[in-house]
Amino acid sequence: MTTATALLTQWIAHLRDERRFADNSVEAYERDVAAFLGFLSGHLGGEPSVRDLAELEPRDLRAYLAYRRQGLDALSDRSISRALAAIRSFYRYLERRHGVANARLALVRGPKLKATLPRPVSEAAARNLISEAGDAAAQEWIGARDAALMTLLYAAGLRISEALALTGADRPLPEALRVVGKGGKERIVPLLAAAREAVERYAELCPFALTEDAPLFRASRGGAMTPRMAQAVMAALRGRLGLPSSATPHALRHAFATHLLANGGDLRAIQDLLGHESLSTTQRYTSVEAQKILQLYRRAHPRA
Repeated sequence: MTTATALLTQWIAHLRDERRFADNSVEAYERDVAAFLGFLSGHLGGEPSVRDLAELEPRDLRAYLAYRRQGLDALSDRSISRALAAIRSFYRYLERRHGVANARLALVRGPKLKATLPRPVSEAAARNLISEAGDAAAQEWIGARDAALMTLLYAAGLRISEALALTGADRPLPEALRVVGKGGKERIVPLLAAAREAVERYAELCPFALTEDAPLFRASRGGAMTPRMAQAVMAALRGRLGLPSSATPHALRHAFATHLLANGGDLRAIQDLLGHESLSTTQRYTSVEAQKILQLYRRAHPRA
């Protein structure tokens, strides 16, 4: 009989190999569902079977969510919502691939989340991050790498996973780059000359062979640069520049969208460039601009 653990393994392979989810997304999904199955093992008195998963009651899922809110490792509302989304995705896979359906679990609602706005860096901060990245590293090629990566994120609005998925086969970067985003969806992103030149300068200085099947962005010992490494680079840069903790690699993608919109970019075009499935996701950037205008009004208007 197929175990729940085996089904989890198959689902993770499906996300990684068929749907081509980013590594960090796959890891988060696996972590959330593995924690759920681990809880069920104790809750049900043994590893859950396929039948157990099919017959699970809403009260069982609510018990798990209540359990994750307790103790030193208690999850926030946003993390609870993410965990619930992962479990639902797992069940959709079970229904499609294995005929294991459990409509009752749809009755369980997640916490109501307060909508959050993207937190982009300013145009000046984006320029400073790119400039500082080129100067801060101990080795010239690593500085060129970091500057090229930051330039790509800001100039093309790439997700960090998309930029780090580039290989030597993508060189020299074209004026229009084909990007594989979330869920394996492809889009075409125009690349400014500054971004192409920054990547080429890094490639010329890189001491490792950037062969077609090898990652373009390399770690100091030649392995693939990871999102965590990129986040560490950004943390060091924002410390040097006195930027807030919201200045992350993803904030450069936010800046790409916000600054395009502020300069008259079309919302639908920005949606396509970012690879957003829903226009409502892109529309959050209009709220960022409206907020900036309101702040300017309050500072400058004599009657405000």
